[in-house]
Amino acid sequence: MEARQDRQKLNPDTKKLIETIPFFSGLSDESLKKVIHHAVTRSHPANRAILLENDWGGSVYFILEGWIKIRTHNMEGKEVTLNIVGKGEVVGEMAALEEVPRSTDAIALTPTTISSIPAQDFVYLLHSEPMAGVRLAQLMAKRLRQINRRLRLRESDSLSRVADTLIFLAEGQGKSGDNGTEIPNLPHRELSSISGLARETVTRSLAKLEKKDLIQRHDDLLYIPNLNALEQIIT
Repeated sequence: MEARQDRQKLNPDTKKLIETIPFFSGLSDESLKKVIHHAVTRSHPANRAILLENDWGGSVYFILEGWIKIRTHNMEGKEVTLNIVGKGEVVGEMAALEEVPRSTDAIALTPTTISSIPAQDFVYLLHSEPMAGVRLAQLMAKRLRQINRRLRLRESDSLSRVADTLIFLAEGQGKSGDNGTEIPNLPHRELSSISGLARETVTRSLAKLEKKDLIQRHDDLLYIPNLNALEQIIT
């Protein structure tokens, strides 16, 4: 009862951090107090760089609203999108754990609100709360599984690769709505970078999927009426 009353007294940003981020669910009030004491919440416009490759990982970031692109560049200097993450996700945890410079950039795709905590507080949580360590391991396992799936599909046809990219986004950040699972209707250049296909190929594949009624596009959102049906076209 006392813990519940203490949380009701929190400022709106701190309360939203605890309620939005699954990583914090079920952790002890003592651990949460230590973390939220140093939490800082900021809002960023679309296309703003939030983290830069080779910066030192002094903080770990939690997404309260919006979408963030995790990217790097290949040997030719071409941008490669590794992941797109949204509300509830953790960013920058690897550099904090390894105490090394960051290996990727994080760019806001949409207006984004994030909270950050010092890396040492994040590491403290992992040492003091076994459940925090389990949740981090589950997060990394999910990301690795997604990457492995995308690698297996590199030799598939373009329609399968675009369909898998949409499923990848839906599994990570999809929300249930009246029209099915909804994800952001990202620019084709972003889907191109994730799938490894030319932008024109992505555009044609999306048109085919829409014609088959496997997706619906409305302004800023893309709807997948039936995820199982979309999965069935992957070869």
